[in-house]
Amino acid sequence: MPHHLAQINIARGRAALDSPVMRGFVEQLDSLNALAESSPGFVWRLKTESGNATDIRAFDDPLIIVNLSVWSGIEPLKEFAYRSAHAHAFRRRKEWFEEMAAPGLALWWIPEGSLPTVDQGKGRLGMLAARGPTREAFTFRNSFPAPG
Repeated sequence: MPHHLAQINIARGRAALDSPVMRGFVEQLDSLNALAESSPGFVWRLKTESGNATDIRAFDDPLIIVNLSVWSGIEPLKEFAYRSAHAHAFRRRKEWFEEMAAPGLALWWIPEGSLPTVDQGKGRLGMLAARGPTREAFTFRNSFPAPG
């Protein structure tokens, strides 16, 4: 059975999204989301009717935002994250987001055609924090091939 790569990343903002501190991040959201959706290997991303996921409260802390997406594999996600216009915003993340003690990114393989849930993603972050990279939850630096 073919697999796709699921990814969750979370970040804690330095302020509420409507704060001037977060303006530079918020102003890029629509264009970065459109870039992701048009990128080779993109399959799906979590979003509400607003077109993004910033109003989804996955954690008790209202400053934590969640991004959940599915890609055809690790390389297309790496290409988007580190070699597209997204990389510029990624390099500026410390302006908008606090350093987190626990892992903020987890990757895992899912059967092609299925979609991850926020709770599954939170569970993968927990696995990564508890055990380090495993086949169930890993990072770009310590990745595992798709099953089969």
